Amino acid sequence: MYHSMKRTLRPLYTVMLLLVLAGTLTLRVVLHQNGSFYLRYEIASAPPTPKIPPFNQTLLRFAALDVAEAKLKKEIEDLLEGNFASRGRQRSFLSSGKYHIDVRLRTSRGMPLQLRSPEFRRLWQSFRRQLSDWSRNRRFFYPDIMSELANEIKASIDEFNGVKGSRPKYRSCAVVGNSGILLKSDYGGKIDSHEAVIRLNNARIRGFERNVGSKTNISFANSNILHLCARREGCFCHPYGMNVAMVMYICQPAHFLDYLVCNASHKSPLIVTDPRFDALCARIVKYYSLKRFVTMTGKDAAEWAAFHDADNFHYSSGMQAVMLALGVCERVSVFGFGKSKAARHHYHTNQKAELSLHDYEAEYELYGDLMEGSGAVVPYVSDKFNFPPLVMYH
Repeated sequence: MYHSMKRTLRPLYTVMLLLVLAGTLTLRVVLHQNGSFYLRYEIASAPPTPKIPPFNQTLLRFAALDVAEAKLKKEIEDLLEGNFASRGRQRSFLSSGKYHIDVRLRTSRGMPLQLRSPEFRRLWQSFRRQLSDWSRNRRFFYPDIMSELANEIKASIDEFNGVKGSRPKYRSCAVVGNSGILLKSDYGGKIDSHEAVIRLNNARIRGFERNVGSKTNISFANSNILHLCARREGCFCHPYGMNVAMVMYICQPAHFLDYLVCNASHKSPLIVTDPRFDALCARIVKYYSLKRFVTMTGKDAAEWAAFHDADNFHYSSGMQAVMLALGVCERVSVFGFGKSKAARHHYHTNQKAELSLHDYEAEYELYGDLMEGSGAVVPYVSDKFNFPPLVMYH
């Protein structure tokens, strides 16, 4: 019986062995020119191991935390209830009386008892809708947002300019920073040779054309700039011409009122960045800052918050302008980023000191990684996005 079972199982073992060999060997029939052939067996190669981005998981977790989230949430709730008085110096100019809002008489929930202007009623409804949408969207992390910037930004500008059937992205873009090192350059012609030129925070160009060029297609700014513009007659915020589009990110939620008033008078597009794009930029810069802090000091990542005043820490306008350009351009050149002991912080002002709420050194390390072009690997950005070539001119 034992021998009978052994003879029965032997063919089964043979079949299993053949299956294993078939799984590990590839059979090829190779023909010679004379018509003969021979069989070639090759060991099947294993699938390539996916490349794991060199990101520190601990730093990724820390960078994803927003320590100011609770404070911002409370501020948004106050604004949605009409409580502008508590904003102090950061409150919108619209609460100052221009639109006849009584900021003294309030309900128990903080709503003004008198909204005297019908015009303000319309603004108020739009403000609540815009702020609510912005607040809701910023809570959703979306790593694919870089791939959608062209549709959100360039398409709107093309529509305003009456351009149809254009390329989905600009062929080349120049991002012009405001560093004083530009005064030692003659980059004006090179900057203007790009299809699109992006300038920051309404920096003055008159008198500096040889250094910074004269062409502007997009004015990129933070909402503090628009807030200052909104105080001027006619909400004027067009230093580069009435037809130059402005793209801005929101620094203070109350600035949505400035946006709504100015947008009504703007001829060119006035575009607020997607809050998911803002959140992506915040995480990226914080990750590089954490990485630099841990490397330079040898301290634990948890100590970064106290060292960098985490409540007020923020990316620079220049950093987000570069990220924007990478999403809407096929090739990016960066000018006027960097510093020198002999140069002013801004080429067009006498400011010498850098802003403490930014970590410029961390941002420079990010730019170094971005200069790898399509091979760049940046934390939080989807693997589906291919970074275009980036060159920095110093």
